[in-house]
Amino acid sequence: MVAAAALAGCGGDDSPARGSGKTEYAIGFQGPLSGENQQLGINAYNGMLTAVDEANRRADLPFTLRIVASDDQGMAEQGPTAAQKLIDNNEVVAVIGPIFSGAAKSSQPLFSDAGLLSVSPSATSPELTDLGFTSFYRVIAPDTVQGAAAAEYLAKAIKARKVYSLDDRSEYGIGLSTALEQALREQGVEVVHDGVNPTKDYTSQATKIIAANPDAVYYSGYYSEFALLVKALRGKGYQGRILSGDGANDDQLVRQAGREVIEGVLLTCACGDPNSDPNATDFLAEFERATSGAKPGTYSAEAYDATRAVIAVLAAQGTSASRQSVLEGFRTVDIDGVTKRIAFDERGEVEDSTVFVYEVRDGQRVVLGTTSTLSRP
Repeated sequence: MVAAAALAGCGGDDSPARGSGKTEYAIGFQGPLSGENQQLGINAYNGMLTAVDEANRRADLPFTLRIVASDDQGMAEQGPTAAQKLIDNNEVVAVIGPIFSGAAKSSQPLFSDAGLLSVSPSATSPELTDLGFTSFYRVIAPDTVQGAAAAEYLAKAIKARKVYSLDDRSEYGIGLSTALEQALREQGVEVVHDGVNPTKDYTSQATKIIAANPDAVYYSGYYSEFALLVKALRGKGYQGRILSGDGANDDQLVRQAGREVIEGVLLTCACGDPNSDPNATDFLAEFERATSGAKPGTYSAEAYDATRAVIAVLAAQGTSASRQSVLEGFRTVDIDGVTKRIAFDERGEVEDSTVFVYEVRDGQRVVLGTTSTLSRP
């Protein structure tokens, strides 16, 4: 509901920014605003909305901003169509997104050809910065970082000797499971690999997992499928630890699986929780104002930081910004964000990264700490 109201306010010709007499720039958003995993897209959109709302109240900026949103449903096959919508809008000078890795991979060739900057708050597939894209950046660490950190946590904190690694066969899932499994083997942990396309019934998969007798199960995929997998594992009596990554790290996981079923599940993410971060109080107040009382979710703060980085470039260029100038200016952006320092290496990877572990306790996702701290002897 928050996203729907926001889209009505910032995406159309009746945007509140219009009529101010200032130059107006449009920033695109691409991500899932519908579909089974739409909450991750809504989280990011609301983070972007917060940054735009904040900027539009600044008297020192000679421009106003509006958002043009394009829904790709988080699907790779929908990515190019969603991207082309933003490319064809000449007012769009930069894009926040795509949100999911598969859509990012299929969309980015178009963005690169158009010279249109795209900054993802969340697409973590390791190969995205190795494919020769010329306009792609991300403010979250790739899954080579998350996979290695999760493996260290499994080996040293959980002390797992055998891990069943299951992915959803998506661009994101395969990237994370590959990184995880390589790092687990380097830690001396036995790995059983498997992949399964998203389904509505994981009973047979749960039976297969339990027969392998692993100490832990790690699922690389999204919350809607992970909720069903956990239900199946609990229903079959699995007693080992159950984990997943950032794609499942959302309150929707608890709602869809049920509090009792999901209790004790662990989640890794290269993202902290601004709701419990004492340094994020200003962001929380701005977010509540922009979204009429909502709380940030996974990727909200990352999208806020990505948008603020784009705004910093626009602020330096004033009323003469273009797609080309914004893309060129973004290469040297360096700001203090809510989540981390936002500065990039030559490949478009953010320079700072920390991986956190969450646990579901009493129906709430609680940050336990960083993987490095939790893995110490």
